Amino acid sequence: MTALATTLVVDDNDTKRYIIGSWLRRAGHTVVEAASAAETWIRLVEHRVDLVVLDVRLPDMSGIEVCERIKAAPDTRSLPVIHISAQAVDVADRTAGLRRGADAYMTDPIDPGEFLATVEAVLRYYQARRRAERMAARLAELTRTSLAINAAASFEELAAVAARGAFTIFGAPASVFVLPPDGRVRRTTELGIGPWRRDCPPDAPARMAELARLGDDTGTEVTRVPLDEWLDLLPDSVVDGDVTLAVSRFKHGRPPIGIALGGSGPRSEDDVNLLRQLGQAVALAMEALRSYTEEHTTSLTLQHSLLPASLPSVPGWSLAVRYEPASDQAEVGGDFYEVLDRGDRVLVAIGDVQGHSLHAATVMAEIRHALRAFAAEGHDSVTILRLLNGVLERYHDDQTATMCLMTLDPLSGAAQVASAGHLPPLHISGGGAHYGGGGGVLLGFPREARDMSGVAVEKAQVPPGGTVVLLTDGLIEDRGIPLADNLERLRLVAADVDDELERFGDRVIAEFGPREDDVALVVLRRDGH
Repeated sequence: MTALATTLVVDDNDTKRYIIGSWLRRAGHTVVEAASAAETWIRLVEHRVDLVVLDVRLPDMSGIEVCERIKAAPDTRSLPVIHISAQAVDVADRTAGLRRGADAYMTDPIDPGEFLATVEAVLRYYQARRRAERMAARLAELTRTSLAINAAASFEELAAVAARGAFTIFGAPASVFVLPPDGRVRRTTELGIGPWRRDCPPDAPARMAELARLGDDTGTEVTRVPLDEWLDLLPDSVVDGDVTLAVSRFKHGRPPIGIALGGSGPRSEDDVNLLRQLGQAVALAMEALRSYTEEHTTSLTLQHSLLPASLPSVPGWSLAVRYEPASDQAEVGGDFYEVLDRGDRVLVAIGDVQGHSLHAATVMAEIRHALRAFAAEGHDSVTILRLLNGVLERYHDDQTATMCLMTLDPLSGAAQVASAGHLPPLHISGGGAHYGGGGGVLLGFPREARDMSGVAVEKAQVPPGGTVVLLTDGLIEDRGIPLADNLERLRLVAADVDDELERFGDRVIAEFGPREDDVALVVLRRDGH
């Protein structure tokens, strides 16, 4: 059955306009009238018109030209038009009217039954077309929203994107509820002016699941919640009618997500299915983000447990260290540092095992423990690197690592730096900064591919007030930027050392922003001026 419509009847003949209007009104339609082309534009602005019944001969413009303009305007191009005429009645007139945009062309005398049947047929076609266009637009928005949901980097962003998408798709106030691992419900409402975040009881998602009859099951349920029940759940809700609620859970044991629509909400089964799909998309993205967050937290806990719990106190020296995990990696990295007090000497180590994985972290832990053992045996830095290379070759021939060892005499400031393919230390003093020599061959390369030792060795002197920075390449490696450019950038930034080494470390890390790789940093400063 065709839905009743608002019809604009345009005719300069008052009697004819009255007769046509009376037929439409008796059939249940709403009628708006105009006597000229000029009045037609005014009525189209004043009313939401579904159909135009248009006389071909108007006093100020041809009805055929009016039809052309209606069909050319973006806001009315899909508005159906039926021409009527008592004068332009021959085949050529009807053909011209249909070719220039009319959907039907009727000539006097007009039979009321045929006229109403024509109106119903034209409306039936256009209503189906509008539904299809509306659904296509909503599906396109659902696709865009789903892509944005899956790209969300935080639970707050996910909720905001989902709420905005629900508002855009359904044209109704939308609220999204998600419960991340931290146990704090994210409640985000979209009213068309940007996300509005509000507090929410921690048991709200579970109660929503009960309202939707989802319980502890997986899947997606959509239900209509009476206003009084909704206000019992969330008394501070800004709604004035029943709420359409979609609740979805992807995995058993997980808290559900909720999407609530106020106002008219979904009006058809197609709309309900769209809301169901949106709920499923949010639940899937929520599960992926939740799993990533849990893995990332576990990885960071493991990573920090593998790093030194404390630093030795070195008289006459200040030390600061930093470890920053990659911003987009859930797995453990292989960066590490170590500072060992050997009595009259201090051994400072920094290194990077290839890869991001539990295996890389395991290899890193083995190297750190082996480093400590070889240092305790009294070996010099070059020998330690040779022995560590043997450990990799024997037990992890699929792994490589870089390492820099600095053996420091804290009394004189004399230092020996041994490098196996690692970035050189940055020496800072007197307001200037320069890099050491660096070099050497990565640990883990076959012996036949190495020179005498594969280790690059140089001597250095840290003057009173001087600072040495050891780092891993995650700090200064960026796609599309030459490594030399970022090394120079670091040299200029680090030349001005803060009085507080902790503040200096924070400033250096912040200079390069979130990183794609882990970063380890060790800063040593000799006291005095």
